[in-house]
Order: sequence, then C-alpha cells, then structure tokens
Amino acid sequence: MTEVLSNVVFRVASAEDIPAIVALVESAYRGESGLRGWTTESHLLDGQRTDAADVGTLIARPDSRVLLATRGGALVASCHIERQGAAGYFGMFAVDPGEQGHGLGKQVLAQAERIAREQWHCRAMRMTVIVQREELIAWYVRRGYRRTGEQRPFPYGDERFGIPRRADLRFEVLTKEFAEALA
Repeated sequence: MTEVLSNVVFRVASAEDIPAIVALVESAYRGESGLRGWTTESHLLDGQRTDAADVGTLIARPDSRVLLATRGGALVASCHIERQGAAGYFGMFAVDPGEQGHGLGKQVLAQAERIAREQWHCRAMRMTVIVQREELIAWYVRRGYRRTGEQRPFPYGDERFGIPRRADLRFEVLTKEFAEALA
C-alpha cells in the first residue's frame, strides 16, 4: 500500500526500514534532538524509546502495521497501528522534530484512522498516553479523542521502555469512536 497526500507518501514498513524507524523514534522522543520538537519525553524518561527487535516484532505481527510517511524519499513520520478486535490501536507515533508543528502529525493520524476504519472495519481507535503529557493529550482531544479515565501502570523496571526520571508515571487510555465503520 502506497498513498500520496500533499507531497507525503504513505507506505507500510518492511524489515529493511527498521534502522530508519528506530532512529526517527529515538530522535523524536529522547536526547537533544527531541528537544527541538514538542513531543520529547526527555523530561520524563532517559534511555531508549524503542529498539530494532521491538520494531521488527511490530512489523511481523499479524493485524499490525508500522505506517511510514516519507517526503522526497526521506522518512519524516511513522506510527504503529494494530487491529485489536473492534478497535484499532495507535502507538509509537513519531514525527521528525524539524517537521513538527506543520500539520504532518495530523495527516499521519488521519491516515492511521482511515486504515482502521476502512480496511479493518474498526469502530474506534484507542491509544495510551503518559498522563503527565498534558499537551499531547490536549492535541489528541482536539482531534476527537476522549479521555476514558482508564489508567494503566508504567512498566517500571523494563528498560526497553525507557528509564523513568520520576516515580509517578502511568498511562491513560484515550479513545475515538468512528462515526461509522465501513462494512
């Protein structure tokens, strides 16, 4: 699947894309490069955000896709989407810090929702967001997501998800119901 929206080409990732995906996700969430954008988690977490093994697992898993957005052949954004029953799951969303704030994230989110709705016939999209990321939660709320109040623990002790800089991290589930899932 390849689709072009306003000079951005969307396609599904393959194993060859793993190093570029890991580099993009790390640049958006960790270290000094992440500080150029507004999606950084550097104030909450140290360490890695993902690794090649985790990305490879997502690419290979049934009912799962890593969606890539490229411009001029360069990877500028990615996300993971997965069919989980009647809902899609949206996660590992990354936009190159230099590309943030120009509408690319909205395009990627809309494309992921379209796949969940039109190809998988999902009725909703769900995600988890670190509760302390109020600005990010507000961004999703402006795009139709609702805070459910359902919370999940942060995986303390599992450095695959980062090294927490505080002891009160947890996730909140956000959901967006689709007007209609196409049959």
